[in-house]
Amino acid sequence: MKFGKKIGFVMGFIICLMSPFLAFGQQKIDLKMMTGPMGGSWYPLGGAIADAIQKEIPGVTLAVMPGGGIGNVEAMEVGKCDIGFANSCSAVDGLFGRSPFKNKMENMRQLANLYPQYFQMAVREDSGIKSVADLKGRVLTCDRKGLTGEQLSELVLQVYGLGYKDMAKVHHVSYSDGVSLVKDGHAQAFFLISTIPASSILDLVADRKIRLLSLPDDKIKALQKINSGFLKRVIPKGTYPGVDYDVVGVGAFTHLIISAKLPEDLVYKITKTLATNLPRFADVVKDMKGVTQKDLAFDVGVPYHPGALKYFKEIGAL
Repeated sequence: MKFGKKIGFVMGFIICLMSPFLAFGQQKIDLKMMTGPMGGSWYPLGGAIADAIQKEIPGVTLAVMPGGGIGNVEAMEVGKCDIGFANSCSAVDGLFGRSPFKNKMENMRQLANLYPQYFQMAVREDSGIKSVADLKGRVLTCDRKGLTGEQLSELVLQVYGLGYKDMAKVHHVSYSDGVSLVKDGHAQAFFLISTIPASSILDLVADRKIRLLSLPDDKIKALQKINSGFLKRVIPKGTYPGVDYDVVGVGAFTHLIISAKLPEDLVYKITKTLATNLPRFADVVKDMKGVTQKDLAFDVGVPYHPGALKYFKEIGAL
């Protein structure tokens, strides 16, 4: 065999040996997902989602990191994560560059909703407060500044023509501290956004009789005009001891956002994985129980990634 042919043979043989590794290298994709703080429901749910994606989409690795709803949106904008947990109402604020965001968040796309959250307004029954309008001159406790629950608290007051300045005092504290303030009589109202039943309200109602405030339709529509991510929610009677009536209000979705820079085919596969593993996710976080594929696809006001849109249309969820 001539020298040139030998070289050609050897090189061809080496390329054949290497081809599986080259193919694998082309398919290997490293992604980062930002969830919530350790101890919350977002982090373990993120782990379950990452595990499903890695098992069902060959070549994809997905690192799970702690984070927070607003911070995750900002992190995606600057390329620190590819997938993130968020609250739908906060994501819509980011889309338009409204407070607490300083700029429009343009790299964010809707992947899928996860489970519903409810804005809940608990007051001491002995306070005489029967409407948000009655809060004027009272003491309110709500989320810390810049968090979703705090922003929604301020907006609910706003649609009633009120503001923090109209309160006797506003405490921006953790849920546990807020419950303590109401129990001790240092506050009359406790606002939060959470799943139902919220453990903090169960803690409060075990010690004090409470009333949950509803919002009339005109106030709900006013809030939705401000932010399309606010959804009408009903807390069924009996959710909390002593609350034997339906409570009408607003809420949002915990949802997943994804980078607009990811390819359509990959996001299609990720969306399919989410939609076909719902029972598995419900075993990890109880709030996922009862979530349907149509819930995943519900329009919260954030543009869909083309890959997610394609899958949801394909299965008839949109």
